[in-house]
Amino acid sequence: MYLPAVPLRGTSILPGMIVHFDVSRDRSRASLERAMREDQRVFLVTQHDPNTEDPDINDVWDVGVIAFVKQVNRLPRNMVRVLVEGMERAVVGSFEKTEDYILAGVTPTGNESMDIFPASMKEAMLRSIKDLFTSYFTQDHNISRDVAVQIMESDDLEYVLSQIAINMPLPYERRQIILEAISVEEQYEALGILLTNETEVMAIRKELQEKIRERVDQNQKEYLLREQLKVIREELGEDTTLSDIDNFREATKKLKAPKEVKDKLYEEIKRFQNLPGQSPESAVLRGYIETLLALPWDKASRDRHDLIRAKQILDRDHYGLTKVKDRVLEFLAVRQLTGNGAGPILCLVGPPGTGKTSIGHSIAEALNKKYIRLSLGGVRDEAEIRGHRRTYVGAMPGRIVNGLKKAGVRNPLMMLDEIDKVSSDYKGDTASALLEVLDSEQNSHFEDHYIEIPVDLSDVLFIATANDLQTIPKPLLDRMEVIEITSYTENEKLHIAKDHLIPKQVEKNGLKKRQLVITDEAIADIIAKYTREAGVRSLEREIAEICRKSARKILEEGQKKITVTSENLEDFLGYERYSINPVNDEDEVGIVRGLAWTSVGGVTLQVEVNIMPGKGEFKLTGQIGDVMKESAQAGISYIRSVADAYGIQEDFFRNNDIHIHIPEGAVPKDGPSAGVTMATAILSAITGRKVRADVAMTGEITLRGRVLPIGGLKEKLLAAKKAGIKTVLVPEKNRNDMKEVETEITDGLEIVYASTMEDVLGTALVS
Repeated sequence: MYLPAVPLRGTSILPGMIVHFDVSRDRSRASLERAMREDQRVFLVTQHDPNTEDPDINDVWDVGVIAFVKQVNRLPRNMVRVLVEGMERAVVGSFEKTEDYILAGVTPTGNESMDIFPASMKEAMLRSIKDLFTSYFTQDHNISRDVAVQIMESDDLEYVLSQIAINMPLPYERRQIILEAISVEEQYEALGILLTNETEVMAIRKELQEKIRERVDQNQKEYLLREQLKVIREELGEDTTLSDIDNFREATKKLKAPKEVKDKLYEEIKRFQNLPGQSPESAVLRGYIETLLALPWDKASRDRHDLIRAKQILDRDHYGLTKVKDRVLEFLAVRQLTGNGAGPILCLVGPPGTGKTSIGHSIAEALNKKYIRLSLGGVRDEAEIRGHRRTYVGAMPGRIVNGLKKAGVRNPLMMLDEIDKVSSDYKGDTASALLEVLDSEQNSHFEDHYIEIPVDLSDVLFIATANDLQTIPKPLLDRMEVIEITSYTENEKLHIAKDHLIPKQVEKNGLKKRQLVITDEAIADIIAKYTREAGVRSLEREIAEICRKSARKILEEGQKKITVTSENLEDFLGYERYSINPVNDEDEVGIVRGLAWTSVGGVTLQVEVNIMPGKGEFKLTGQIGDVMKESAQAGISYIRSVADAYGIQEDFFRNNDIHIHIPEGAVPKDGPSAGVTMATAILSAITGRKVRADVAMTGEITLRGRVLPIGGLKEKLLAAKKAGIKTVLVPEKNRNDMKEVETEITDGLEIVYASTMEDVLGTALVS
């Protein structure tokens, strides 16, 4: 049998049901129109997924119902409302889509004769299903009493099964189970299981509702008793203080905050009032209310706009750092003229111990701002920045909001220390959370997960510090203005020690100024022989050790004044810890002095090359990294390309081995700036020409012998000067960088600029 078909979405129709539904799809409307032109019969079958727009036979259930269309009404927007009556079950055999409608090949299942069942079995099934229906009806009264009476009075098993299935409020998936039960026995089993499950679910639901009602009644009773107790105490004069609720309301009334904040507080206070005092949620809500009340929503400090005083404070607290101070003063001048806090986020980048954090403290003092330091080193959890959701146990605001709470004003100076050391894991991306904090376009409505109310950070002055720009994510770095703080020179360290470190440690260790004198020569020896760093932290520790031993001498030996000189320095600090590799006495073959940058400043490295008879092998030792290995390979390739110009035989590289070694093999070394150094040492060893002992060099080499620029020029020149080098070879493209190097570093040094290896070899090799 072939009938026009209509796929149903989210509904199933049983035989005997009279229902109406709306039809919107074109094919379905066409199927109905064909049914109305013929015998008004249509096949209705339910889709597995209601969202499928153009179903085929795999998208519908196997069993549907042949229905009689009683009425069709047209509605606006091409909608059709249909009234149908289910007639009999039918199994889908085919599902053909014509141009206009769907034609289904169906097989009616027919009605099973009840004569095959013994009378006793029919009676047992009838009684059993009625008992189940009675239990269900007593729990759920969605079925009308008249229908229930008709079902209970009937002795026809098929009628009872059909009426129960039709009138039960079931989802279409469960109604489809009954529809697919072809025989009377299958219908009985399916309906029995559904009635049993629904009865149990409703019983459990009723039990849960009773428990909830009892708990609400108990809470209400406790609330009334507490209120009565409060009135009794007031009558007796025992309670003269305000309750927590009244205190919260009074504090909210006095709070300087936007309306949305106060509305939120009043709402949470009302919730807190209705909670029992011993409930866990009460403690969480109390903490949340107290946090909102403690935040400085509209409370701000008055900034001091005095550039002269700011310059005096910076000069008082920091020696040197001229470029850094100028940029900070420019920044403060712009803030004063614009009259608002918007501006770039300053990021101070430099080696450890160079005073990055203390500069932020000086800026806060100059502006009369509250100073809050947030250490971000090792922070992995995004919730450390954005806060925790209040649903978690132990939830708290993020570090930014906690910083505002601690400052007590909305416009403090926040020092984001070690921003290059934030990291990410499965708990979220910390750097991405910081983007919203540092972006001036977003931070006026910063979302903290705990607070749940936008917090305005636009008036906060953020200053970040970092040791290495390479580890800061690019989107985060793009929102900051980088100010580089380079290593201190020995002269700067000398002045810092005299003007800052020694007075600080003398006072800290209980001494008086006249009791301890450290000569300039002794300070210079401490800097050169007991510390090796870019900053002054180790220098301060050594001075502190001198102060401690001086304090002991004053107390034990009764000395009134102690003078520390170069001669007695070992009595206080022990033997020298570091020695500077001085310039070689004689020019040598295959040994070249290179310059390198490290996290604690510049150092000199000697590159040694030996040539031995062999099979053309090339060996590198001394903990050399991949970049330096590539530079050595480039140097070899360059030398082989110019072998004729230096009289090197064609078979030299096949019959000899080359070994490059950089001493201090336990120290990892890497970077491209040793390229010209290694190339010069190799060529010197091959040709036998000596290299000048008073020359040091730095630069990256290419295959064609070009010399490329390098970084860390100031630190490298400092190292060369300490070693007694007279001539330093620098890439030509670093000429502009030399303008920023202080004259106290370049005095006594001959700077030679090199564009190619010919320039380097012409200066370095002894003719």
